[in-house]
Amino acid sequence: QKATAKSQPSQPVKRDANYWFNKGALVSTYGNNKAAVQYFQKAIALDPNFSGAYFSQGVSFGQLGQYPKALAQINRALKVEPQNGMYYDGRGRVYLLSGDKTHALEEFKKAADLQDEEALHYLDYITRDKK
Repeated sequence: QKATAKSQPSQPVKRDANYWFNKGALVSTYGNNKAAVQYFQKAIALDPNFSGAYFSQGVSFGQLGQYPKALAQINRALKVEPQNGMYYDGRGRVYLLSGDKTHALEEFKKAADLQDEEALHYLDYITRDKK
């Protein structure tokens, strides 16, 4: 006789802003920033105050070399959450990728003032390197 599994009624997948954000985060982890940008956009469309989606989309744009778009999205994240040091750190990294070391350093200092660990480590690293 053939064994059959009891079928459960399937629950529809809840495709809210977090669903699309998580999908974007996953594909960006594997380097598919082009798809990530689209998923983060879906999250933003569902929740226009989702600062993490703006920020992550900005990071993905930065990885794609689209620096003006990257900075615009990170700036939108900062409008929603201006005390988030990680966002300043991310903006600094975009400036660094674009070759603008002066603005990058300013952003890392802002991030460090907000106790962002990545920025603190980076600033420590570059000052230690100069000694």
